[in-house]
Amino acid sequence: MIEIKVPPLGESITEATVSRWLKQEGEAVAIGDTLVELETDKITVEVPALNAGVLRTRLKREGDVVQVAEVLGVLEAGAMAAAAPVAAPVAAPVAAPVTAPVAAPAVAVPASAAPAPTPGEVRAAPSAVKLAAATGVDLSTVAGTGRGGVVSKPDVIAASTAVAQVKPAPAPALRPDGIRETREKMTTRRKRIADNLLNAQHSTAHLTTFNEIDMSAVSTFRERMKERVEKEHGVKLSFMPFFAKAACMALKAFPVVNAQIDGDSVIYKHYVNLGIAVASEAGLVVPNVKDSDRLGMVGFSRAMNAVAKRARDSKLTMDDLTGGTFTITNGGVFGSLLSTPIINFPQVAILGLHKTQDRAVVVDGQVVVRSMMYVALSYDHRIIDGQQAVLFLVRIKELMEDPAAMLIDD
Repeated sequence: MIEIKVPPLGESITEATVSRWLKQEGEAVAIGDTLVELETDKITVEVPALNAGVLRTRLKREGDVVQVAEVLGVLEAGAMAAAAPVAAPVAAPVAAPVTAPVAAPAVAVPASAAPAPTPGEVRAAPSAVKLAAATGVDLSTVAGTGRGGVVSKPDVIAASTAVAQVKPAPAPALRPDGIRETREKMTTRRKRIADNLLNAQHSTAHLTTFNEIDMSAVSTFRERMKERVEKEHGVKLSFMPFFAKAACMALKAFPVVNAQIDGDSVIYKHYVNLGIAVASEAGLVVPNVKDSDRLGMVGFSRAMNAVAKRARDSKLTMDDLTGGTFTITNGGVFGSLLSTPIINFPQVAILGLHKTQDRAVVVDGQVVVRSMMYVALSYDHRIIDGQQAVLFLVRIKELMEDPAAMLIDD
């Protein structure tokens, strides 16, 4: 018998939550098959089978919190599936999918008993059915990426995130049984997010300064270039690459904004690993684009799109989530007009973007309507003086209002 243990999870991470089992007790597995997925505050970790055989025992249930090196289950190497208490053919779908009517979640059945789907039905993993019921996602509209087109939990997460971006989340419905309150345990990821945010507030001299940017010039430039960029380079030109370029140039002028405090020393980073805050169903993650200061706008767009896709697919690596030096967060995609972002500790500053909105402004003594955006810089006042913070934000404003200036960088 071989023990299946929680693998090392990365620097400073000691625990994880059992997200889902992909193999049933008694099911045959091959070397390299994913047995179980673990969720940390940063990434989803797949635990593979190191030997071929049969999964005899699952010692941990989905939702259990486990520590590094803790035993998750037992694998009998070299055993045959026929000897197992629950028969499962080797070719069975990975997550033992269930046949579920579109209108309502179904009860999971063993893989060997799962009938072929009939019209109006979909094949989905039990965890996907449960999540779809909780989030209101119609399984018939979700494209399955699992073996044989099975809808997996990450597929439902991606679908629910897409829905959340186009319409507000519905208010919690009243329970038919009359219960007025329910209690739900925080996931490992949510607990770590909470700890990190509190740490940032308690460990830094947190202050925020604001400015506003006339987005007219950059909007005109983007409209003129976006079709050409997409045709020639295969990427869609959003506003984020412009802000990324402006931020990198401003960080070069004010390197303390890209620094880090270590005891009584200040570490200056002569590179920019730009973090982009991403809100997902699983919680907030901040993957970063390495050496953003060395990338042009098209190169940054490619790198940002790639890391965003990994975030949506729950495929972020530890490298994606470590080493960031400065962060941009865009609450404007959700309609936020103004906010005070919290520093992504141990970084010392974060740039907050907001909704672009037509407003009446005075230009050359005349009242005109311009497309305006409020921007915010939260910073650690222990090493960044107010003057530096204000001038940094002014530099961002100058570059965004004259995007041609971003082409000149010595």
